[in-house]
Amino acid sequence: MLDKRGCGVLLHPTSLPGPGGIGSLGNDARRFVDLLADMGMSYWQVLPLTPPACGNSPYSAFSAFAGNPLLIDLDQIVLDGDLAVVCYNDSPNVSSVDFEAVYEKKMGLLKAAGTTFLKNEAAPLKQDFWDFCDRTTWLHNYALFMALKHKYKGKSWDKWPADFALLTPEKYEKASVELGADIGVQKYIQWQFFRQWSSLREYAAGKGISVIGDIPIFVGYDSADVWSHRELFLLDSKGKPTVVAGVPPDYFSATGQLWGNPLYDWEMMGQHQYAWWIERFQAMFELFDVIRVDHFRGFEAAWQVPSGEKTAINGTWVNAPGTTLFDTIFAALGNLPIIAEDLGVITPEVVALRDRYNFPGMKIVQFAFDSGPLNPYLPHNHQKKSVVYTGTHDNDTTAGWYNSLSDTQRSRVDGYVGGRGDDDTVECILRLVLMSVADTAIVPLQDLFQLGSEARMNVPGAAFGNWGWRFTWDMVAHDLAAHICAQLESYGRCNSNSQ
Repeated sequence: MLDKRGCGVLLHPTSLPGPGGIGSLGNDARRFVDLLADMGMSYWQVLPLTPPACGNSPYSAFSAFAGNPLLIDLDQIVLDGDLAVVCYNDSPNVSSVDFEAVYEKKMGLLKAAGTTFLKNEAAPLKQDFWDFCDRTTWLHNYALFMALKHKYKGKSWDKWPADFALLTPEKYEKASVELGADIGVQKYIQWQFFRQWSSLREYAAGKGISVIGDIPIFVGYDSADVWSHRELFLLDSKGKPTVVAGVPPDYFSATGQLWGNPLYDWEMMGQHQYAWWIERFQAMFELFDVIRVDHFRGFEAAWQVPSGEKTAINGTWVNAPGTTLFDTIFAALGNLPIIAEDLGVITPEVVALRDRYNFPGMKIVQFAFDSGPLNPYLPHNHQKKSVVYTGTHDNDTTAGWYNSLSDTQRSRVDGYVGGRGDDDTVECILRLVLMSVADTAIVPLQDLFQLGSEARMNVPGAAFGNWGWRFTWDMVAHDLAAHICAQLESYGRCNSNSQ
């Protein structure tokens, strides 16, 4: 895996077409896999599949383990017999997600389906459901957390009554009984998500497509993980963070970035033999073939900002147990195919940690043209053991990025890639990525379509208005697959196992 030339497409499942106002794990996902196979692709890269919290971001989730209920295919629920026929009021060609409307309708239907299923003692899949509940170690904590969140009108757990915010074993048992019906429905929803994802991943494997997933290094404060494992995070006696995560001031921000995630108590995690991390990686590799580790440098050292600061200026670098952690994980799980997100200001210590485990790093071509010929993102400086991207989910589309440059900057790009401006230059950049010596190339679907900034997925620092872009099938030119396949063949990236 990742040790031979190949190519993939970056697309989060929420961006798939189809009815219901949001992409799902149903028929349109399989049609997309077919498209990847026809192109000769080897990989489908997705963002975290966890249930999004603040701002609908997949990088801010209610759980590091659970699946996003909004991705569940309701048509499959109908086939399972837990719902009557679902009437969709939207056009399947809606080009953006109205998360609030989708959540209200879809969660109502999923809860109704769960209630129906749990009341039906003769449900043919009941044993499969119970088996899932028995083997999924994080499930009850998550289901109880979500049931309590519903009980307290969506408030963050630190705003709940103290008995439930700072749960004791006695209150845990009491709440588990009192909220049993809601907990059961939450477990049903997760069971359906994992059933459907497993089926889709099996379909992709049958077409020769491997799936690249994503692990954010930090977890959200308002999450089942922090609530149920307070001892593993740097919190005070009331459950409030003493320090939070971010990055220091740099070229892009004079005040740094204050992310606000709680930070790990690495000493306590070490006393537990990093069991939480072993469980997390094991769970993610049950979902994906390869994993990209976001903010990899945080495993070597993380920027800690005292809680209550308004900016990230007054932070400090605090060492993390990178080598000890990964040695422990690999001893438990074996060597794992991991991509290290090593963007930004990376120290020699971070490079050494990455190279110790032979993790490929990332090369972003959009970052290649703001300095001279030694810029590491320029294709002539790439290394074989790396993954090259036109851009990531945090970048503008390549067409949008190119059009935002000054005339001087565009001239510099044109001169390097041999482009003549606009669509021609974007096509040249795509070709340059495919030509790179890097073993793996990943292209956002927006760039294959040569879409502009209207198709951008995320603007870092903007709390709202992100993550909603969706493609429509009429964007796929009739000859796109053949055109891409021919290019992949030319540059030794065509997957002979795709069908």
